[in-house]
Amino acid sequence: MMLLSVNVGRPQPNPWKGLSATGIDKQPVAGPVAVSAPGPKGTGEVGLRGDRVYDVKNHGGVDQAVYAYAREDLDGWEAEFGRPLHNGVFGENLTSQGLDVNGARIGERWRIGPDVVLEVSCPRIPCATFQGWLEREGWIKQFTRASRPGAYLRVIEPGDIRADDPIEIVHRPDHDVTVALMFRALTLEPDLLPRLLVAEALPLETKELVRRRSA
Repeated sequence: MMLLSVNVGRPQPNPWKGLSATGIDKQPVAGPVAVSAPGPKGTGEVGLRGDRVYDVKNHGGVDQAVYAYAREDLDGWEAEFGRPLHNGVFGENLTSQGLDVNGARIGERWRIGPDVVLEVSCPRIPCATFQGWLEREGWIKQFTRASRPGAYLRVIEPGDIRADDPIEIVHRPDHDVTVALMFRALTLEPDLLPRLLVAEALPLETKELVRRRSA
């Protein structure tokens, strides 16, 4: 398991949400990139130096510090799209190889390189910016049906990462709440929501959502 690329965003206009900009256009960068825990959601801060988000209401913060997507899943979409998809095109900070990102459990921890430890926190939920950026009508529904959302991660131990760093799973919780299962519960299969509460590392806002809907 390895990190194929580290991707940092370049601001682009965002006509799809009526915002001043979007950082979804992420490009691989050479050399080490510093990773550290950002401030709370609402500041625009994320975990990688040189990157940020502009939809501060819905993105960024501790539970969405870093976004990872598997190259294998990009390859699958590439075949469906019929065009190349470069690392970072889905807005992911980390493009991995050999790692089952969607099968990762909430609270699972990955060591990347010698220093950085990240913790799986939640799936990515598609939005109008994602669909508009890819110029693909019906993309939100297509992406949702596929249940290959990729994973947001918290920063547990900061440090530097770079392309070709090895990835090691250093902790796997004793439950069955995967990124893919959580995504299905939050989108197409709300009956699954109560199952999420066994994952202690679930984001607080998700725990509150589950409790409200289960009341």
